[in-house]
Amino acid sequence: MSKNLSDGVGSLERSIDWKQGLAIALGVPLLILPSLGYLPMYLSAAAILVWGLSVLQGFMQNAAYAELATTFPKASGLPGFAQHIFRTENFKGKYDKGKLIGGFSAWSYWFAWNPVLAIFSILVGGYLHGLFPALGETFTEYQLSLISGLVIFTGLFVVSWFGLKEGAILGYILAAVSLIPLVVLTVAPFATGHVDLSNITGNWVPTDWAWDMHHILILFGIFAIAQWSACGWETAAIYGPEYKNPSKDVPKALFACGVICFFAYVLVQAAVIGVLGVDGVIAEPVSPLIPVAQAVFGEAGAMITIIMLIAAMILIIQTAYLGSSRAMHSMATEGNLPRIFGKTNRHGTPFIALLVTAAFNMVLISMGSLAAILAAAAIGYTCANGISLFAYVKAKKHPAFADLERPFKAPRGWKHVAMLFGLFNLPLCVIGVVYLNSLEIGWASTWLGFIVLSLYIPIWFYSQHETRRSNNKAAAAGSSANESSYDAADPERVLDPR
Repeated sequence: MSKNLSDGVGSLERSIDWKQGLAIALGVPLLILPSLGYLPMYLSAAAILVWGLSVLQGFMQNAAYAELATTFPKASGLPGFAQHIFRTENFKGKYDKGKLIGGFSAWSYWFAWNPVLAIFSILVGGYLHGLFPALGETFTEYQLSLISGLVIFTGLFVVSWFGLKEGAILGYILAAVSLIPLVVLTVAPFATGHVDLSNITGNWVPTDWAWDMHHILILFGIFAIAQWSACGWETAAIYGPEYKNPSKDVPKALFACGVICFFAYVLVQAAVIGVLGVDGVIAEPVSPLIPVAQAVFGEAGAMITIIMLIAAMILIIQTAYLGSSRAMHSMATEGNLPRIFGKTNRHGTPFIALLVTAAFNMVLISMGSLAAILAAAAIGYTCANGISLFAYVKAKKHPAFADLERPFKAPRGWKHVAMLFGLFNLPLCVIGVVYLNSLEIGWASTWLGFIVLSLYIPIWFYSQHETRRSNNKAAAAGSSANESSYDAADPERVLDPR
């Protein structure tokens, strides 16, 4: 049971082991679904290589995050690390710039994971529209997306109300429903001979590809989009305060999920291109797995695939829903968001953060543009990773953190690796994704991303004002208590009637 602290911010409950953390994070391998047809549009079959390199990038980054998770076991993953490391201890001024940087990283992370709910609710609505003709006659895809989001968010909120352990149980169920058929659908084309390797080797890069600044910027943007999916298994570390034994559970959950992601991302993209060819994938950019299932298993297989994908999307939504709410709770705990977002129920669930996350995504669904939402989220994710990796470098060098116990240690010299990938994220991937957005869908997604990120500034200043006001009240209450105690001890003292 969680304990509600005096300032209204509740603590999280240590209730899961590494297998349960892995179960919740198993939605991450399925994040490839929105981009299966997107990457080949720009890179042809080389998209397979980009997925592999992006997961390896995840191993580089997550080795640093695993060390931070065991060094700061009470911090909630990326958002918690950055906030804790950048804040200035015993700060006496009005506004701590370091605290602002750490809070902005957490806000970026929240915005990176948050739109997953909207993106996959839109996809669920589209699949339902095509799967059940009767629904298609009654509702539009847009209406089904809104209904799907409302139903899924409500159901997940009810499950999450009873604690993270119950969320892990749902993760086991959805993983069995979605991951196992996905593995079968990935392996079957190779086993049945439906994969034509010439579709891969003969279309490795686009015919007009050149190593000029235009294509290099596109490549950086593609890596930003791919990172949003292929590096997302760092979410297993965000439950650090809820693992029973974080020093052992966090690395196990992280790297087990990473291995699964590597094979899933490389093989799924290879199977899709191998069966359909690059042109066939581009012709089905949203759901290329459906024609793959039709080719291998016939119409019945396509029906099973749609049902499987809907279950997979619910699993992804659950992963993002829990991760986003923990990010908000972490920010409230650190004083970087108003305290109300840190409130927990008696099961240790940050229920206010869950409600706000659901409401924000209902607004995103109403926008209707999946591509714009995904691109905006990628901007947030690159910012969060860049700042978090710089936090790792500071934690290795700063005297206040250098001598802390580290139950799990990344290889020697890893701060240089973290610095390299921090610079890769900020500014290179951010510049690349903004450039890519401007070419493909205009400036809408870029403005959406930067506006949401910039909203953090006024919210942060309000949070600092709230914290100072609370501290002043606590100090005044303490002073009054001391004065009352003094008066009771000295009955001859005359109280000031004012």
